[in-house]
Amino acid sequence: MTENRAPSKRTRKSASAVQDNAAVNDTSQPGTTEESPTQAESPPKLPPREAAVEALMRLAAEQPWNDIEIGDIAREAGLTLAELRDLFPSKGAVLGGLTRIIDRKVLEGDSAGLEEEPTRERLFDVLMRRLDAMTPYKPALRRIAYALRGEPLSMLALNGVMLNSHRYMLAAAGIDTEGPLGQLKLQGVVIAFARVTQVWLDDDDPALARTMAKLDKEIRNGERLMERAEDARRLTAPLRALGRSLLDRRPRKRREPDGDETDPAAAI
Repeated sequence: MTENRAPSKRTRKSASAVQDNAAVNDTSQPGTTEESPTQAESPPKLPPREAAVEALMRLAAEQPWNDIEIGDIAREAGLTLAELRDLFPSKGAVLGGLTRIIDRKVLEGDSAGLEEEPTRERLFDVLMRRLDAMTPYKPALRRIAYALRGEPLSMLALNGVMLNSHRYMLAAAGIDTEGPLGQLKLQGVVIAFARVTQVWLDDDDPALARTMAKLDKEIRNGERLMERAEDARRLTAPLRALGRSLLDRRPRKRREPDGDETDPAAAI
């Protein structure tokens, strides 16, 4: 199902973009002189945060992750160590900055025509757009993924970053992440996308047939998991209500809040 649907939509968009670019390049008028290299405008300078992220990705594409030092990133980005320290506390934080760049590219993308589509279709489109945004960094991400497999603490920290990122991906697909099962949805999509990414990193087919098949399978598995979770929640509702009533009958000691407890955000 997925292979018959998704590739055609993506191929039309890609083909039209290539045709538009070709049309622009072929509209030069006779007698028009080309600008010399000295007359051509230099590319705009990246903001410091983005420059640091791009520098790390260039380095990671060419050398092992564990060989990259903070000083290497600063030099590659054209920053001093003091400037880089003001932006990021660590190399891992620079890597985390990539997720914000990817998030923005996905969230700024065109979702027109998907509002009436089923939830599965909307999520499929959003996550495929995320993979598209990750494509320029694929060589670096392949090396980084290999290096971090044996570092459980790094993987745990990365999971926290991805939870925040995929909260916005689910929102872009019109999927709620609040409520009793919100965290289950969120952690589920993070795990599912990690599995899809592993396939994508080794998928050199331009059509990404294996990747799309894996994504479709993970989404369907997630749907079945959420259906079972909803059923379990309904079945245990009477027990939860009984437990709350028993707890409400227990006397509670009143105490004055202290420290950060006076801040409403502390309870979040």
